[in-house]
Amino acid sequence: MRLLRAGITLAGFLLIWGLITAILGLPKFLLPSPLIVAEALLTHASLIADNAMTTAIEILVGLILGVLFGMVSALLISAYRPVKQWVFPLLIASQAIPVFAIAPLLVLWLGYGMAPKIVMSLLIIYFPVTVGFLDGLNRTEPVWLNLAGLLQQSGRTGRFRKLVNLYLYIKIPFALPSLASGIRVAAAIAPIGAVVGEWVGASSGLGYLMLHANARVQTDLMFASLLVLTAMALLIYYLIDALLLRALPWLSTHNNNTTQ
Repeated sequence: MRLLRAGITLAGFLLIWGLITAILGLPKFLLPSPLIVAEALLTHASLIADNAMTTAIEILVGLILGVLFGMVSALLISAYRPVKQWVFPLLIASQAIPVFAIAPLLVLWLGYGMAPKIVMSLLIIYFPVTVGFLDGLNRTEPVWLNLAGLLQQSGRTGRFRKLVNLYLYIKIPFALPSLASGIRVAAAIAPIGAVVGEWVGASSGLGYLMLHANARVQTDLMFASLLVLTAMALLIYYLIDALLLRALPWLSTHNNNTTQ
């Protein structure tokens, strides 16, 4: 049903787009029709595919690293009060810095390769994952925390071991739905970091291709690259969503209720 809705929405969008270009008689350098964009997509298929591969690698590597760093940061902030007092305000303040202000510095420091784009994706992904997971860790039911405290009083394990058990068996399982929500948000916005980095400085990638196509007034190629980027973003999101539902099957009931 979800795929059918997406197909109907896409068909309606293409129909409206085609009608606008036909009725207004817009030149193709201003707004090409869907047919012209499809022709450009076929003509430059090899070029677009090569650049799409670069962007896909940047997005996926940034997504993996961003999720890992976000999870570790959330655990440290939740478990240790000094980390929360010193690091969490810096985490919030970092979101006031525009992405475009960081991108040139990363290119200057890391060069024109994939590294600055991966770091850009990581920085954008890091915040929603950290905050989502941290919120889930802090919302553990007090009843379970009290029960864990009573059980741990009867044992002779050390303080660190008790903390590990608390998070491993109580807090982390209860925080997984919030972590899944953060990862979904991260998957949706992951392409932003890679493309912004490619706009600032790159030698390949869909952002690089769109920038150069725009400079040469190849609007059809720019739209074709944008459509491929959109399709890639949707594919990554739904792949992550499917993996999360497979790993956390109890989330499927909630998702079905919200999408109906």
